[in-house]
Amino acid sequence: MSRLSPPPRTVAVRGASADAPPAVRTFLIGGQLHRPLTLTVADLRARWPQRHAPVVFDCATNGPQHHTFDGPLLRDVLDEAGPAFDARRRKDRSRFLLTVTGGDGHHTVLSWAEIDADFGNAPILLATALDGEPLDAAGSQLVVPSDRCGARYISAITRIWVGPCPEPRER
Repeated sequence: MSRLSPPPRTVAVRGASADAPPAVRTFLIGGQLHRPLTLTVADLRARWPQRHAPVVFDCATNGPQHHTFDGPLLRDVLDEAGPAFDARRRKDRSRFLLTVTGGDGHHTVLSWAEIDADFGNAPILLATALDGEPLDAAGSQLVVPSDRCGARYISAITRIWVGPCPEPRER
């Protein structure tokens, strides 16, 4: 099997036969979208242009980390899902938030404005490879190259939610 198409990660299921085909790790992109998506790392690799990002971030437990990541821009993937805002109105786009949840339950929040080309234009990735090794078995990872610390690097993404920030209420 070639390096570009490693075997999918198997998931143990009670009562499943040893001869059953292995499950493929997927994640859901949902929320206020016109076209919610269920994707695999292989989908991310095949359907969108891959970017390369060498990064250095401080890890609270292990100190500075030096890695390279490959994967599509988060913005490109979410554009295909069709966020339910008026794309022509900057203020409509700027009120949307994203939450990204990982397999260990860790999650983070981003604003649409961070990834929007008219605002922050941050090259945030959904990684398909870490240091040249495919992430098919481990699952995609959120990569925020501009962050000094690694707290928003979410491993084994299980879900991305997209939606508007609720309007503040007067007291």
